[in-house]
Amino acid sequence: MILSPFVRLYGAIANLRNTLYEREIFKSFPLGARTISVGNITFGGTGKTPFVAFVAEVLAEHGEKVCILTRGYGRENAKQRVLVSDGENILANVRTSGDEPFELANNLLGKAIIIADANRVEAAKWAREKFGVTVFVLDDAFQHQRAQRDLDIVLIDATKPFSILREPLKNLKRADLIVITRANLVSENQITDYKLQITRFTNAPIFISGNKISNLTNLQDFSIQRKTTNNGQLTTDNALAFCALGNPNNFFEQLRHENFNLVGTVKFSDHHFYTQTDIERIETEAIETGAEVLITTAKDAVKLKDLRLDFPCLVAESEMIFGDEKKLREIIFRAIKNPKSKI
Repeated sequence: MILSPFVRLYGAIANLRNTLYEREIFKSFPLGARTISVGNITFGGTGKTPFVAFVAEVLAEHGEKVCILTRGYGRENAKQRVLVSDGENILANVRTSGDEPFELANNLLGKAIIIADANRVEAAKWAREKFGVTVFVLDDAFQHQRAQRDLDIVLIDATKPFSILREPLKNLKRADLIVITRANLVSENQITDYKLQITRFTNAPIFISGNKISNLTNLQDFSIQRKTTNNGQLTTDNALAFCALGNPNNFFEQLRHENFNLVGTVKFSDHHFYTQTDIERIETEAIETGAEVLITTAKDAVKLKDLRLDFPCLVAESEMIFGDEKKLREIIFRAIKNPKSKI
């Protein structure tokens, strides 16, 4: 594999930071409440956002006051702390909060506080004092060792498991739990092979998850009434799918896997904010390919509110399906009741 200078530099910095934390030259700090980290060891999307939402929902079901701490990649004024949601109301827009925090805020009203802040240690202190938080969920934090955690979860995308590494695979030894995501898009033999590779570096339990489209909503109703559209009726329509994700092909393959008739696809860089020119490009492609409807993701839909679309557009929301969800829930709950207990 030929790595870009940026990736090589990032890897070298990550290795140096890891060494400094291992030797306790760099210090880690407790956040003052039980803490669960969700992250990955590669660049690109692995399904962190829906998994973070799943963890937050599990904790909220047990009566915890949950706060998600995230950097909010791609947002305006990235150095500022933004209270995206106080758990009951959304208090920021998508540009100031970032697309993923804003999506989480929409999905977790009544269940979790969402804060975007690069300094998660200081953000945690503020959140405890203001809201009485009992559990923190750290989004994309496997490399963020400054914040101590009681459960360190690493997601590995089955379609690109060890593609472009943020740090060496040997560092999976820090993980307490591994989740292989999007397993439904590869063969069982591949999953078996990935498990064998992972167990070379860690004895952490490995869970398998897949995705399925759980809801189709007309864009104009998205996050307002969430009117569900009949899946079966639309799978025969000619559709053009578009998105701005870390791994856009996974979204397209998921749709094909569920028998959507894609006649075209358009992809943008991760966290891209759409302009009217982008919409014109998408709709021109739709006309040229004979598409009758557009399909996008929830992460993209939150960035389309102020733009004009002449084509009908559907928002495909997906949910994660776990091989042993009961056991996974037990591990998450045990981590907050018995920190760093044997799992």
